[in-house]
Amino acid sequence: MINIPNSLTFFRLLLIPVFIVLFYLPVEGAYLWAAAVFTFAAITDWLDGFLARKLEQSTPFGAFLDPVADKVMVAAALVIIVEDYSSPLVTIPAMIMIGREIIISALREWMAEIGQRSQVAVSWIGKWKTTIQMLALIGLIWQQSLYMIWGSYGLLYVATGLTLYSAYDYLKAAWGDLTRPA
Repeated sequence: MINIPNSLTFFRLLLIPVFIVLFYLPVEGAYLWAAAVFTFAAITDWLDGFLARKLEQSTPFGAFLDPVADKVMVAAALVIIVEDYSSPLVTIPAMIMIGREIIISALREWMAEIGQRSQVAVSWIGKWKTTIQMLALIGLIWQQSLYMIWGSYGLLYVATGLTLYSAYDYLKAAWGDLTRPA
């Protein structure tokens, strides 16, 4: 259970409160440091999966913990930017993203219960959504310039579109099981 990929995933969970504290510190450069920690956590998200495959160190614990760490990290960032920006331009996409994660997590759990988990496995759309979402969040956390903020808004809306499309894709894949007679 203790290996490099799982350690990176656990470390990512530990970075979440660090990221939050840094974001709210009343010092110059706090947003930069919070964005740096969030960026590092996002990189460990990619790295732990890569190393698990490369080193053949995939474990059931890692398969459970990795998506949990990702969802908690993204939800924390979304909640922070919703509070900080206090704008429907951020709140609506954040609610869509968080709502989608809850729905798809429940769908995956239910599909696993009926032995159909592979029908709702992570797709390339989900990977692109996550990448663009992370880039948007980094920019919205950092708040370096007006151009970065507006570019990050654009990325946030692209990620929201991919969020909706991937939710549709997963629901479509499971639709036959969802609508079959009991």
